[in-house]
Amino acid sequence: MRTNLLLSRFRSQIVPILTGPPILAFLPALTLGAFWTGGETALVLAALGFPLIFAFAGALGRWPVSPDTGRDGVTGLLLRDGFQNVVEQTFERAALADLRTACFVIELDDYPELVSQHGQSAGDSIAQRSGERIQATLRDNDTVARLGDRKFAVCLSPVPQLDLELCIQLAGRIQNSIEEPISLDGLAVYVSCSVGFCQLNRAPGKTATDWLDAATTALHEAHQAGPSAIRAYSEDMRRKTRIKSDLRGEIVAALENGQIQPWYQPQISTDTGKVTGFEALARWTHPVRGVINPDVFLPLIDQAGQMERLGEVILYHALTSLKAWDRAGVSVPRVGVNFASDELQNPGLVNKIQWELDRFDLKPERLSVEILETVFSNTPDDTITRNITGLGALGCRIDLDDFGTGHASIASIRRFSVSRIKIDRSFVMKADCDPEQQRMIGAILTMAERLELETLAEGVETVGEHALLAQLGCDHVQGFGIGKPMPFEQTLDWIATHEAKLQGTPRIGRETG
Repeated sequence: MRTNLLLSRFRSQIVPILTGPPILAFLPALTLGAFWTGGETALVLAALGFPLIFAFAGALGRWPVSPDTGRDGVTGLLLRDGFQNVVEQTFERAALADLRTACFVIELDDYPELVSQHGQSAGDSIAQRSGERIQATLRDNDTVARLGDRKFAVCLSPVPQLDLELCIQLAGRIQNSIEEPISLDGLAVYVSCSVGFCQLNRAPGKTATDWLDAATTALHEAHQAGPSAIRAYSEDMRRKTRIKSDLRGEIVAALENGQIQPWYQPQISTDTGKVTGFEALARWTHPVRGVINPDVFLPLIDQAGQMERLGEVILYHALTSLKAWDRAGVSVPRVGVNFASDELQNPGLVNKIQWELDRFDLKPERLSVEILETVFSNTPDDTITRNITGLGALGCRIDLDDFGTGHASIASIRRFSVSRIKIDRSFVMKADCDPEQQRMIGAILTMAERLELETLAEGVETVGEHALLAQLGCDHVQGFGIGKPMPFEQTLDWIATHEAKLQGTPRIGRETG
């Protein structure tokens, strides 16, 4: 790397002087001077030597210098290996002198989407400007690196004092600088970033690698909180990371040995109060850790490439439960099963669902296929489209889940023959005391009525929310205020208790007249 730098400087600074017009103009005088001072021998040497020097200098000017492999070609920042060396040196220096420092990992939240929309050259411009802005927020002796397409890292030069508040303030300044608009051919583009950092005195291990890994772990935690989040590494993160690592090794076996099964959350009619169905929600009952939240294990299943297998397991148990409710003589019209994008990409999905329904001797309308609104809005005319259309044609009910959080158009709702929209809980929360929420729900319900769609509100927790939704004309409700998700064994008792309450409870119905 140093050789390349010296060659580059010689070529850019010395070669132009040696081969430029001033030197050439004085060539006769130089030759004559050589003769007068050194005689014929000096004259011969000068006559032959100067042309050789000029030829050598010209060749150097044309000699390609290999790029500095320790630097990013777009931003000019250090790459991972070079940054790792800086981190190790900083780690040792701070430890010896009892100084304070911190390592930051920064990731641009919207980079893939921006590259997809504007092209790779725009992505390079965004990366370059982001790197410059990060550098501008730091001191001259702090180090910035580019670790990936949209990931940067910072290692602070050690100082006597550096507390958590100062690190958070620095992370905020980095975010503010990056979030300033970037001009791409006159178009203003806005970028946000997530930041994770680890102070050296909180690093989980005794090596520089442990320190950098801890900052990366903090970045992952920031991602969990959504875009533009900042997270500092803590011992609790280390514990959760270790647990996730352990669970990752158990997840496939858990799917096959029956530890992961559906729990059922009831859905009821706002007109009659009767049960109109259950939604099957995956739960992992771990033999040691107990019930594990799906927010923890679903990403692990996705990383293991087992989402389609999870769907098969949940569907099997859901259809088994429908038959068991029938045998028990209780009325459960249908069960809802969530279908992930991975499952919907299977070209044989419709035939597989048909086979399962035939095996259990169940009519297709008793299965509600629940699909996220984001799947609808991001789906062109491909396998997913054909599968959703095919399931609707088979007779299954199509439920549009988490409505209001994506960008599903009315055209796509029509195209996929949606039977019911499920209003996201964010619209329902405290709706009984928030006029703005009420107006939003009213608009959604009016649209659904015009499109002749059924409606279900998720996340209903209070009697006030339940009553408001009934009065506004929502057909069904679901949430902790109705019933929490429960294992199949508890559903029969819950249904019996619920029906007993209905006998002595005034009906909550929608407004008439």
